[in-house]
Amino acid sequence: MSSNITERKKTILQILTEDQNASVSDLSKRLGVTVVTTRSDLASLEAEGFLVRTHGGAIPSRHPKIMERINTNRELKNSIASRAADFINDGDTIIITAGTTTALIAKFLLGKKDIHIVTNNTLLLTYAQVSPHVRVTLIGGEFRPSEEGVVGPMAMALLDQFHVSKAFIGIDGASIKQGFTAHFLESAELVRKMAAQANEIFVLSNSKKFGKPGFARIIPYERANTLITDYNLEAAEEIALTSAGINVIKAK
Repeated sequence: MSSNITERKKTILQILTEDQNASVSDLSKRLGVTVVTTRSDLASLEAEGFLVRTHGGAIPSRHPKIMERINTNRELKNSIASRAADFINDGDTIIITAGTTTALIAKFLLGKKDIHIVTNNTLLLTYAQVSPHVRVTLIGGEFRPSEEGVVGPMAMALLDQFHVSKAFIGIDGASIKQGFTAHFLESAELVRKMAAQANEIFVLSNSKKFGKPGFARIIPYERANTLITDYNLEAAEEIALTSAGINVIKAK
C-alpha cells in the first residue's frame, strides 16, 4: 500500500510541475482515485515540504521564476527533451546542466537501463525518481532557487572527478559571433566545465534564443556536436551551425 501511495505522490508532483493550474478534481481523475484520497496526498506532500496548498489545488514549492519558465513553451520543451533522450543509450553516463528543458530529459528515460546522470539540475530530480534504472549524482555547491541549480567553486571542483560520454547543455542565447552563451558569467563557466567532461556535446534550445547572445560565452559553435531545436530556426543561423560541423535536429 505504501509503495502505491509513494508512486502516486510522485505522479502528483510531476503533474503539478507541468501544470500548476491542475485542480484537486483534475488530479483525482488523472490518478483514478477519489477526491478525498487526492486531498490526503496533497496534505502529506505539503507537510513534507514538496508543495504549497492553494484554493482548489496546489503548486510545487519552487521559485516563481522557475515556475514561469516551466510553463513557458511547455510543449516545445517536452518535444526537444524527448528528442534528446533518443540519443541516450542503455549504460550511458551523461551530464545534464541546469535548465527547465534539460530537466525534462529525465522524464523520457523510462524504459532505459543503467543510465547514470551527473547534474547540477535539482529540477531534474522530480522526473528522475520515477525511472527505476536511472542513477543520479548531484554535484555539490551553492543552491540557487531561481535556477533550480547548484553553482559555485565547489561544483566546479567536483566536476574534475567525472568523465562522461555525452553532455546535454542548456543555453540562454546564441549568435554566430559569440557562439552559445549564458546571462551570467558564473553559469557560463560551470556549463563550459560540464561540457568539457564529455565526449559529445548536445545543445538544447528553442530557436528564439538565436541571434540574441547572452553576456557570457559558454562555448563556440565549433565545440558542439548536436543542436536540438525547432523548425523556426532562421536559415542564416542554421547555415552557420552546420558550417561549424553541428548536426542540427529539429524536434518540432
